[in-house]
Amino acid sequence: MQPYLVSARKYRPATFDTVVGQKALTTTLKNAVASGKLAHSYLFCGSRGVGKTSCARIFAKTINCEHRTPDGEACNECESCKAFNSGTSLNIIELDAASNNSVDDIRALTEQVQTPPSVGKYRVFIVDEVHMLSAAAFNAFLKTLEEPPGYVVFILATTEKHKIIPTILSRCQIYDFHRITIPDMIAHLAYVAKQEGITAEEEGRYVIAQRADGAMRDALSIFDQVAASSGGNITYQSAIENLNVLDYKYYDRLLEAFLAGDVLSTWVIYKEIRDAGFQSHFFINGLAAYYRD
Repeated sequence: MQPYLVSARKYRPATFDTVVGQKALTTTLKNAVASGKLAHSYLFCGSRGVGKTSCARIFAKTINCEHRTPDGEACNECESCKAFNSGTSLNIIELDAASNNSVDDIRALTEQVQTPPSVGKYRVFIVDEVHMLSAAAFNAFLKTLEEPPGYVVFILATTEKHKIIPTILSRCQIYDFHRITIPDMIAHLAYVAKQEGITAEEEGRYVIAQRADGAMRDALSIFDQVAASSGGNITYQSAIENLNVLDYKYYDRLLEAFLAGDVLSTWVIYKEIRDAGFQSHFFINGLAAYYRD
């Protein structure tokens, strides 16, 4: 029996074309690979769950691929691609700067930079959450980042670009990842539901996408949660009950009462909302979003 794998990992993008909601950015990266005009350092910025680290891995695999497909994707058949897919590639090194943020950690990384690749053209160093590096570590990284060997590519990823010192920013090509739009999330969740044999109504998927707040990874995690609680039948009702979302019908009734000038009814509806367990600030924020939409 195959071990269960959460959707956020199972459906993690493996090619540029499977990255959700970042078409312009992935096209730019594919063109850079096709033309061979690679910078020595990149900075991927954006909020959580929008595909920064996934794109960094795809980019790293693609630039080392020996037989890229006509549309610029990695072949997954050459020695370099197989090593990457099996997790044994020595050409792609990942560092989590959240837990490896000292000068000694950066010195250890810069020592690895001096070793040329044994297979493929490039050694790619992916530094995730780079904003977590200490000030001393940033300074120790500067020279290597500015003048690395020709076979080295750095890909830095961060959720907080404003915390990175200007001298680092000036040495990188900067790519800003957008928050994933609700229509893109709804479409991708429909694909995942079909693959998993789950029934998912569009209204239910909309609630999940709205709750994910622009993060595809969060949307997939919430999707798993609602699918489990609803027995694989995701509806609008099962989604709002599981996620503790206030039904928009309350807002519809309030709007009608406001337009009719019926103050008493608005208080009755508000009491129903409070009795259902929703806090006042949650209700007010939801009402503001309802009017905005």
